[in-house]
Amino acid sequence: MKSFARIAALLLAALLVIVAATFFWYRSATQPQVSGKLQMNGLQEAVDIVRDAEGIPHIYAKSAHDAFFALGVTHAQDRLWQMEMNRRIAAGRMAEVLGPAALDTDRFLRTLGVRRNAEAIVRNLAPDARAALDAYAEGVNRYLEQRSGPLPPEFLLTGALAPAPWEPADSIAWQTMMAWDLSANWTQELLRMRLAQRMDMAHIQAFLPPYPGDAPLHTQDYTSLYRSLAGTAAQLEKVSRIAPPSLVEGMGSNNWVLGSRRSATGKPLLANDPHLGLSAPALWYFAHLSAPGLNVIGATLPGVPADTLGHNDQIAWGLTNTAPDVQDLFIEQINPDNAAQYRTPDGWAAFDHRTETIRVKGQADVQLTVRETRHGPVITGALPLADRAPVDARTHVIAFAWTALRPDDLTYQASLRLNRARDWEQFLAAMRDFSAPQQNVVYADVAGNVGFIAPARVPVRRRDNDLKGLAPAPGWDARYDWTGFIPFDDLPREYNPLSQQIVTANQKIVGPAYSHFITSEWTLPYRAQRIASLLEAKPLHDMDSFATIQKDDFSLAARELLPLLARTAPKSDQARNALAALKQWDGKMDAARFEPLVYNAWMRELSRQLFAAPLGESLMKDYWEQRNIHQPTAEALRTMDTGNLWCSGASAGNGLPRCTEVLSASLDSALADLRTRYGDDMQAWKWGKAHEALSEHRPFSKVPSLAKYFDIRLPSPGDTYTVNVGRHNLRDEAAPFTNHHAASLRALYDLSNLENSRFIHSTGQSGNVFSPLYSNYAQRWIDVAYLPMRTVRAEVEKGMLGTLALTP
Repeated sequence: MKSFARIAALLLAALLVIVAATFFWYRSATQPQVSGKLQMNGLQEAVDIVRDAEGIPHIYAKSAHDAFFALGVTHAQDRLWQMEMNRRIAAGRMAEVLGPAALDTDRFLRTLGVRRNAEAIVRNLAPDARAALDAYAEGVNRYLEQRSGPLPPEFLLTGALAPAPWEPADSIAWQTMMAWDLSANWTQELLRMRLAQRMDMAHIQAFLPPYPGDAPLHTQDYTSLYRSLAGTAAQLEKVSRIAPPSLVEGMGSNNWVLGSRRSATGKPLLANDPHLGLSAPALWYFAHLSAPGLNVIGATLPGVPADTLGHNDQIAWGLTNTAPDVQDLFIEQINPDNAAQYRTPDGWAAFDHRTETIRVKGQADVQLTVRETRHGPVITGALPLADRAPVDARTHVIAFAWTALRPDDLTYQASLRLNRARDWEQFLAAMRDFSAPQQNVVYADVAGNVGFIAPARVPVRRRDNDLKGLAPAPGWDARYDWTGFIPFDDLPREYNPLSQQIVTANQKIVGPAYSHFITSEWTLPYRAQRIASLLEAKPLHDMDSFATIQKDDFSLAARELLPLLARTAPKSDQARNALAALKQWDGKMDAARFEPLVYNAWMRELSRQLFAAPLGESLMKDYWEQRNIHQPTAEALRTMDTGNLWCSGASAGNGLPRCTEVLSASLDSALADLRTRYGDDMQAWKWGKAHEALSEHRPFSKVPSLAKYFDIRLPSPGDTYTVNVGRHNLRDEAAPFTNHHAASLRALYDLSNLENSRFIHSTGQSGNVFSPLYSNYAQRWIDVAYLPMRTVRAEVEKGMLGTLALTP
């Protein structure tokens, strides 16, 4: 028996050694080759890829073709799984690797036809843009053909096949999905349609008030129309739940630029930090491309051959989201005598039809019939109707109009030409092709000029359109049709303003004299106001003062509301202590303090108690977002003495809870919730611990046993309204304060010497969890530290990881 035990132990030890050896081999074998030589067909001449000390590839090529080819190689080396997932999402092909759980989202994206439209866009691009896409795809595919090591672990764990060849349409489709993240105001139209089932117009307008200082847009009373279409609204509600998430709550980003007279260097300074959902790996991949006529460094999107954000050797630029109303829902009436037709202003017209085949891992293929109207795809057809669906759900459907679903979208072409622009005129020429999503693009050049433009296709709506794009419109009534787009020369712009200062942070960018309608749903101006005040506090700025602004975690929203909250009558000792602490607190969302946690938890509970009953469980579940909740909550606080539509003032009588009681009760509820989560000692609570920045892996963030290895978590400061932003999800009962949406990257540009420019993104260059470059930026990103944006080869090579020479 002892001999048998010894043999078993030896066998087990040997097995463990084999497993360990296999693991270490696999971990090493999945890393990219960063040194030596690779011969690749398709190159015109030799290319050097120098990876600097931080893993950033600097591509030195003798032609633009070879530079984009090499970028395809580096993207595939470092972010292959991310690229594979991105193109599957855009194409509606997730169920092939993730199984039935992804089927419904595939149905929605096949209905939209993003990948199909991307193919049409590619055919319409100019020769230079098509050539760049072809060269990039060839680089990806030569890498896939010659790759000798195993695939990244996600392929192994999901059982996914080796990637199919990359195609130019894959790049365009992913770019369209980026526009989806930043354009999804259709969900607000659905919100109004659903609110109309429960509320009158007065309550809807109070819950969704206009931008501060603006009057409400005058619209028709649409409540009776939508109540007659309750079944259609319910079907659309189901469809909205299978759509890829759109970051309407986080329509965020900051950028600003100062001219030469406001800069300590005597040349412009420019800052940018786009706010997007945090992911692991990060959305962005830093790269430098050097070729004749091309010397650009900045943030690329893996899968897309261009630097989306960055600088070349003459200009720098930064983007924030304008968030225009570029999506409309149209209610289409089906011909009762012929279900293949729908009603138009000119009579009945036939739906266009196409059939999509969706492959599902482990199950039979699914056939999907997609209908389209003159407005766009019928999205309520993405899910089959229930057998007992209301009659109106069978007599009406919802079609989806979106400026990005057009075959003449030349946004990629604009990005490519922006990389080569040398001055303001060339910059504007590039922006003429920019279609979606509309961005506030700030500009600076080495000659000392600064400027701004908001390029895009923004629909023009008729004067007699009494819905203003705010709610679904009858598709058979021509007054709701788009009549074109705002002319490029009429889009908002500035050039060398007298103030020498331009700030955009998703606030309203046009004044009352502007003649076109862009949107009425601008983001609240707290961040823009804070940035402007910090810029105006100093006569001259430098790179360090710009970094201080990007790090700022002072909340103007909190400072505005704290005096109103201070009027609360506490009902417990802890509530009394919390109020006393908040009265002394300066409104900084400091990760090390407890006051930000108390404040945000209180605002969460206050909004719950104000709106849960009027909205009902379903609407609160879907739309309990700070974008919707903050303004009506703030207005309720301002009017608590006289009362409002949500709570009654000092005099009783309207059947609503007293505002003062709601204040006290919500504070008690918030503190009770915090005690449950973090213990009884309020002084030991820490905002940063509750407000961890969570970079989620796709798809393993949804698999608890894997998420702890693939996700990246770090305590973080800030909140929704701070310059150093960190948005949390009120609806997430398990982790309501986790930071999901923040500065996806930060960049500072010094036009006196562009080699002094800096950047950082939220994770690391590698998408391979086994790589030391998977998360090595994360803590520096939290700390608002930066990496140098070097382009001079001698500087790049200091401490480099290696040089990979590609040869034809």
